[in-house]
Amino acid sequence: MSLAVRWTRLLMVLSAVGLAGAAYAARAAMDGPIDQYSGAAFSAAIVYTIVIFIRPPISPLPAGGAAVAYCWFIEFAQLTPIPGALSQRNWLARQLLGAQFDLVDVAWYPIGVIPLVAVHWILRARTRSQTDPAPALT
Repeated sequence: MSLAVRWTRLLMVLSAVGLAGAAYAARAAMDGPIDQYSGAAFSAAIVYTIVIFIRPPISPLPAGGAAVAYCWFIEFAQLTPIPGALSQRNWLARQLLGAQFDLVDVAWYPIGVIPLVAVHWILRARTRSQTDPAPALT
C-alpha cells in the first residue's frame, strides 16, 4: 500500500470523525428542522469519506454518486419496517439506518456530498498539475 493511499485513508478517518462531531454539535446546539436536515447532509458527507477510504483512487463524481445512491437506498429502505425495528433495538443501527422515511432527507443527501466532490475535484486537479511534467520549450 502506497504512502499516498495511507495518508488518504487517515485523512478520511479524521474527516469522518470531524463530520460526525459537527453533526452531533449541530443537533445539540439547534432545535428543529435545521438540525435534522443538517444531520442528513452530514451523514451523506460521512458516507462520501467512507467511499474514499474504501477506494482512494476513485474519481470525485463516481464517489459522490456512490455516496448519494447509498444514502437514498437506506432512506427508501425505511419505507419497510426493517430499519425501524432494528433502530428500536440498537443505538448504532439507529445511527446507521435511521428510523423513518423522510422525503426531505432525499434532497439533503446531495447537499452534503456536493461540497466534498468540489473539494476533491480541486485537490485532484491541483495534485495532477503538480505531478505533470512541464512542457518542453522549443
